[in-house]
Amino acid sequence: MSDLFTVKLPDIGDFTDVEIIEIHVASGDTVSAEDSLVTLESDKATMDVPAPESGEVVEIVVSVGDKISEGDAILMLKGVSEIETAQESEPEPENPEKESAETMAEESPAESVDESDPAVTVDSDPFAPKRPPVLPPPVERAKGTLAHASPAVRRFARELGADLSQIRGTGAKGRIIKDDVQSYVKNILQEGFSHARGGFIGPPPIPEVDFSQFGPIESVRLSKIKRITGDRLHRAWLDIPHVTHHDEADITELEIFRKAIDAEEKISGTRVTILAFICKAIINALQQYPNFNASLSPDRQSLIMKNYFNIGVAVDTPNGLVVPVIRDIQKLGVLEIARTLQDLGEKARSGKLTPTDFQGGCFTISSLGGIGGRFFTPIINPPEVAILGVSRNHQAAFPSDVGVEWKTMLPLSLSYDHRVIDGAEAARFVKFVCQLLFDSRRILL
Repeated sequence: MSDLFTVKLPDIGDFTDVEIIEIHVASGDTVSAEDSLVTLESDKATMDVPAPESGEVVEIVVSVGDKISEGDAILMLKGVSEIETAQESEPEPENPEKESAETMAEESPAESVDESDPAVTVDSDPFAPKRPPVLPPPVERAKGTLAHASPAVRRFARELGADLSQIRGTGAKGRIIKDDVQSYVKNILQEGFSHARGGFIGPPPIPEVDFSQFGPIESVRLSKIKRITGDRLHRAWLDIPHVTHHDEADITELEIFRKAIDAEEKISGTRVTILAFICKAIINALQQYPNFNASLSPDRQSLIMKNYFNIGVAVDTPNGLVVPVIRDIQKLGVLEIARTLQDLGEKARSGKLTPTDFQGGCFTISSLGGIGGRFFTPIINPPEVAILGVSRNHQAAFPSDVGVEWKTMLPLSLSYDHRVIDGAEAARFVKFVCQLLFDSRRILL
């Protein structure tokens, strides 16, 4: 005997418009009384909505993301009598005596252990460290079947980033308990998780989302440069403890001088940008603070100090960001650096750079001055230990004896590897660069 009825959201207290974050059943599933149907999450709590009785799910009338209140319909359920359910779900064993004996053996494992047997090891020290639990193999569940876990366990798993679909439950009827989640996460931390694409140790990937359910989509493959750069930057961000120091340089006088030189050089087709002066200032700063011109050894126990100066400059191209290197830049003057920057930029945008153009960098400069922005956090280009970000200069008012004085300020953002460089050294490095840019004559000293 069965009847079709609507399962509605019962009284859940002083909550309205509660969001559905998970649906645990699908049309055609058979559920028992108190089985979880959906999980709701308010700003204060997470809760499961149980099945009022056993039956078969006929139709689900809600979706993940919907907000419902007391009395709103959740699904259509075809009820089944308790007798029919009991007969279907608990078939009588063929040999009751044998099952009873096996059950007793399972419930009393201690009685079957002979401590006098030399092959049996008994841990007599209650304070001895225990070996971590072994993670069971990933669970293979039928399509549409979700893991069973309480709201508290689901929230705990979300906080740790654990995928419940990959966890085998050890609770009653295969239900996932908190210890199962802890064992799963502990195993990942001990063994490490290798990205299929990047091939390096890192956190589990973000769960896949079917975006087509929200609207039209299209897939555009990333360029090879962006794929390679993305993996390198991701590895750098995970491996290096980044710290970014921000400051501003007064380039009022330098800009007047630069514009004059730029106007003269336009006849020969050379553009003299502020970046050429920054490169020259960085060379002086690297000589003054050699730790910025070093790399951490593979065993991370020493510094490899470099007695040469090669500066990498990030170039924006249609296919993505590339960083060609200017070798022995200390031997070049400002105008020679400007011409070299111009040539490298043209080669980068036309795809004519060679592999050697990217090798041997000691320090990188990433300039957004031609686009805009005030400050940002550039990601270090390993095996280098620092990178300077340059933003667009702007006019700022400063008090003076005659009232207000307008100055041209250049925002600088230095990201550095905190394993090699400390905050005080970074501040001194940027201050030194600011002093050189404030009075460009110091570059010649």
